[in-house]
Amino acid sequence: MIRRVLAQCTVSDLARAEAWYAALFDRAPDARPMPGLLEWHLGDTFGLQVWSEPDRAGRSTVVLEETDLDAAAAHATKAGATHDGPQPGGGARILPLTDPDGNRVVFTGK
Repeated sequence: MIRRVLAQCTVSDLARAEAWYAALFDRAPDARPMPGLLEWHLGDTFGLQVWSEPDRAGRSTVVLEETDLDAAAAHATKAGATHDGPQPGGGARILPLTDPDGNRVVFTGK
């Protein structure tokens, strides 16, 4: 039985990615399970892993449902993530972001 989901993004520069994701999530990683791996535990049963894998960097997409998309957009701006604001998508609204390696981090919500 599956009990937990960890999405992942692969990056070329772990220190640069850590700074970007820490600013986005407004906190440092929750775990460093092994060299080259950072984890943010975003809920009891879900989270995000950021792997140092330069050969695969920038090919990931993560979709995160947010309770307040406008607040998420304001926070993303404050964190230094460039974006065009929430827009229609998938029957709700989406806020597409791109990390320094080109991975897509898409917030969805109302």
